[in-house]
Amino acid sequence: MDLMTRFADPTLIQQMTTGEKVYASLFTTALGMLITFCALIVLWGLTAFYSKLVQNAEAKRAESALIQSKPLEKAAPPAPVSVQEDEEELVAVISAAIAATLGTSVQNIVVRHIVRVPDQTPAWGQSGRVNQMNARF
Repeated sequence: MDLMTRFADPTLIQQMTTGEKVYASLFTTALGMLITFCALIVLWGLTAFYSKLVQNAEAKRAESALIQSKPLEKAAPPAPVSVQEDEEELVAVISAAIAATLGTSVQNIVVRHIVRVPDQTPAWGQSGRVNQMNARF
């Protein structure tokens, strides 16, 4: 009896002893685990290889960007701006915005008190807004 006809025989399992059945099931389990681990090792190797390719490409891109960029000239330090000027400008801008919204003149509006409200938006929300604004331009 050749090998293929022996394994194709449906009565083979019924003829096996309990020890042979345990041995066959352990062999099947070990073979399945071996194939799985081999596949995982191949996937791990491919992932490591591709990550190295990406890192090398990014390093080359950054290096070429550094080479192509010209050296920055030192800019003159900005003139110190007084806080009072900033507050006056802020009041003027807020007054103009309110006047435009209400459809009236700036002389009809008096801003008495401005309170800054801290931004409670999480970082991911701020990042999303910046991405949306940058996508528009």
